[in-house]
Amino acid sequence: MSGKSLAVVGAGWAGLAAAVRATEAGHHVTLFDMAPQPGGRARAVEHDGLVLDNGQHILIGAYRETLALMRTVGAEPDALLDRRPLALIDPQGRGLALPRGPAVPAFVRAVLAHSAWPLSERLALLAAALRWRLGGFRAEPQRTVADLVQSLPARVTATLIEPLCVAALNTPSSQASAQVFLRVLRDALFSGPGAADLLLPRAPLSDLLPAPAARWLVEHGAELRWTARVQRLEPMADARWRVDGEVFSAVLLACSAHEAARLAQPVSARWAHDAAALRYEPIVTVYLQSPGARLPCPMVALQAGADAPAQFAFDLGALDRSGARDGLFAFVVSGANAWVEAGLDATAEATLRQARSAFGEIPWRVLRTIAERRATFLCTPGLLRPPTPIAPGLAAAGDYVDGPYPATLEGAVRSALTALDALGLRPW
Repeated sequence: MSGKSLAVVGAGWAGLAAAVRATEAGHHVTLFDMAPQPGGRARAVEHDGLVLDNGQHILIGAYRETLALMRTVGAEPDALLDRRPLALIDPQGRGLALPRGPAVPAFVRAVLAHSAWPLSERLALLAAALRWRLGGFRAEPQRTVADLVQSLPARVTATLIEPLCVAALNTPSSQASAQVFLRVLRDALFSGPGAADLLLPRAPLSDLLPAPAARWLVEHGAELRWTARVQRLEPMADARWRVDGEVFSAVLLACSAHEAARLAQPVSARWAHDAAALRYEPIVTVYLQSPGARLPCPMVALQAGADAPAQFAFDLGALDRSGARDGLFAFVVSGANAWVEAGLDATAEATLRQARSAFGEIPWRVLRTIAERRATFLCTPGLLRPPTPIAPGLAAAGDYVDGPYPATLEGAVRSALTALDALGLRPW
């Protein structure tokens, strides 16, 4: 046991990852969160006795650190996640569907089998992918995804690139960083068999990590403080820190960028400025209900447009083996700023019309609409993200902290490991 005491501020996925790994390394962890439960922006909520999520999240096979963390706290991915090869299939069953096997041959076979595109368009996409690979999946820092794919056929861009970009970066291709987009493609599509597999949650998000991690931490001696908003950080002369007057060897800020900026302002005005300057894009999830109904597959790609908000629909009843969410469907609206401005009622009604148009006259009803207004930062070219170190003994973790990935669960978990390294609290 090192005997070091660590204060972790924030119990989202980054904070939980930091708390678990620090506890595992023999440190004494106190975890603070202003909410009454863990999970941050990826947690379960209740509605009339039904467990929903505050936003629909998916994982992919490349999420190595997230899957390892789940196993550590006793949340078995094979039981909680439905693993299937990447498939972006529309309501008519058309789209890109990767077969199992080595990543590059699987991608080539999937593109060549895409019957909705003429051969010339399929070959154009393969040629572009080859150029990206030969270029090391790198792009100039100031290029957007739209710049990157301007030579591709419009149909390929509209039905593949734009949905992938919005799903991965929650930023429209006209604003999204080509550099980050290519990094995501490299790690997801070309980093080995199974890396691009979709891992769709079979259970509410809290069951995937937040609740098991909280239980694990209590069992291993960590102290968890809920509804506890930290008010003040004070550096001490001996390099320790006071957190609201309580002394710790080190502090890790794993709260939102806005909250971290408030706490860090007296310590590092520059870091606080960079964190507070981030801009955000909302995600809206419209939950529809229709008992006994089913979609063609658990995840269906939709054509979004001026009157059609959602890019994806999820059949939660088909994923949840318990039967508790039978007839429940999540329609996800990424890059949702314009729809939030239009109002959640208008978004729900437009989504209902879109669902009827896409899947026929299923007797849907709107159950609930949830908007995560600061779902992710806008992942734009040349974006300045705040670094992990803030001051000696003080570091930040979160999906917004400087790193190669957009705002994802894996990015949050990896940021926690980087922050522990910066604080000298990881022995490996």
